[in-house]
Amino acid sequence: MQKITNLNKAVFPVAGLGTRFLPATKAQPKEMLPVVDKPLIQYAVEEAYAAGIRHMIFVTGRNKRAIEDHFDTAYELENELEVAQKLDLLALVRSMQPGDMDFSYVRQPRSLGLGHAVLCAEHLVGNEPFAVLLADDLMVGPPGGQPVLAQMAAQFEGLQQSLLAVQEVPLEHTRRYGIVAGETVNGELMKVTAMVEKPAPEVAPSRMGVAGRYILNPAVFRHIRSQPTGVGGEIQLTDGIASLMSEENVYAFQYKGKRYDCGSKAGFLEATVELALQHPEVGKHFRDYLKNLKLG
Repeated sequence: MQKITNLNKAVFPVAGLGTRFLPATKAQPKEMLPVVDKPLIQYAVEEAYAAGIRHMIFVTGRNKRAIEDHFDTAYELENELEVAQKLDLLALVRSMQPGDMDFSYVRQPRSLGLGHAVLCAEHLVGNEPFAVLLADDLMVGPPGGQPVLAQMAAQFEGLQQSLLAVQEVPLEHTRRYGIVAGETVNGELMKVTAMVEKPAPEVAPSRMGVAGRYILNPAVFRHIRSQPTGVGGEIQLTDGIASLMSEENVYAFQYKGKRYDCGSKAGFLEATVELALQHPEVGKHFRDYLKNLKLG
């Protein structure tokens, strides 16, 4: 896949406590919960890599060391696999750290919201466009098609303007999303004219909800810094992007593919079942098992 030359950095805000998955997340990051055989954060990193991004920036917090360890070299494990001639597994482990991929880590010292988490990465991003990926939104491209962030990177290459992934959501779910409205450019692209964080259904400007993928120009940092606390007493990324719209155009992109809300137990289970059915190793056995399962 051709690399988008001016989009090389991705920010992964992974400092959250994952309280909806307690007790599983008491001692491990929610981003390390596995869907079939890969943790959520690996799906997100692989998606960024497929979009041409090579510098992965993690905004972490306490008890997130497992994420760093996951993407570090495991010398003892690699040696054991090599001695045992388990070369397929050795290649799998080494594939998680391609030679052209860089990792950086920065702490978010206090839980002050997604906008604040992104702002913590400003000194590592610098004056460059960058992607933001929320790992608990597991995004899968269409069969045989591009991953979601790669679709967005192709759009950004032409626009050179900040871009948000959006999907249509049920009206009763608008309280869960940043909601955008705007002027249609084509069947999948919209110029955003209004953006509200988690509005009540009766005041939501549309049903187009922002999913967990963004490509942002660096000017957004200045706008995030100027924001007062918003919904939930936090510094909202949505508010910073809404402020950015006074300076430059922001677009919403209706991607092709599917989003699993793995921040919820139901969404996590849906992702596990559907990705297990597609898995080359266990898919057939799992499908046969489900066919014979007697549901009460």
